[in-house]
Amino acid sequence: MTPRPFRQVDVFGTDPYTGNPVAVVLGADGLTTQEMARISAWTNLSECTFVLDPTEPGADYRVRIFSLTNELPFAGHPTLGTARAWLDARGVSQTPGTVVQECGAGLVPVRVDGDNLAFAAPPRIRSGPVATEELAAACALLNIDPSTVVDAAWADNGPGWIALWLGNVDEVLAVSPDGAPQPGLRMVGIAARHDAAGPADVEVRTFFNDTDGPLREDPITGSFNASLAQWLLESDRLCAPYTARQGTMLGRAGHVTITAEGGDVWVGGWTHVAITGEIDT
Repeated sequence: MTPRPFRQVDVFGTDPYTGNPVAVVLGADGLTTQEMARISAWTNLSECTFVLDPTEPGADYRVRIFSLTNELPFAGHPTLGTARAWLDARGVSQTPGTVVQECGAGLVPVRVDGDNLAFAAPPRIRSGPVATEELAAACALLNIDPSTVVDAAWADNGPGWIALWLGNVDEVLAVSPDGAPQPGLRMVGIAARHDAAGPADVEVRTFFNDTDGPLREDPITGSFNASLAQWLLESDRLCAPYTARQGTMLGRAGHVTITAEGGDVWVGGWTHVAITGEIDT
């Protein structure tokens, strides 16, 4: 067995242990894909990441991201959590104030502002309208009335997101999925706008249809907030900056900040190293 540095990082919370945790294995060069997948499933977290030496000149490190069931080219809270773990392990970036991550989606810059980190949203690999049958499948999966969907779009930056914009926040919070798994449909996110007195500008919930078991709700999802923001801003539903709340129905207090600069959308939040140690691999 080989001991390797390990961190578990809480991401997008408002206080410690209110966000979404991610496990990070540092110095992971030499581990096989099968070993990474087994460790990730063992952690029983939404994702586990493995930090490797970079292969691109502009990258500070390379990361592989695993969910409970498969490897992902990109994921949001693992990106911020991995950057925080790498910095906590005394990583020094090539450019002060910015960490550049190499992953399946390419090079992703992460801005560092104390405990707050923000990543530049990668391009979507699929966008545009959702076909009638796809919308019907998404509504069936979440057990919602299609009439509550104001608009829908593909918002896929790697995981496979479909975004549903609902009429109000109460409808978002009332969703209680009990539908059967829908073949070919993996990730669905829902959102609606808060009123002016609300705790944030947008309420978000995300659901994973990636196992043979029940549908899983994710506490706070950076990748979906990124692609949702790209869609909302280009369709003029919202202007940046804005904030999103997520995790409400799971007892979490997720707070995501969205800003836009020079054509890029930045997705940010607070990060906290909750566990520091080693993992035997």
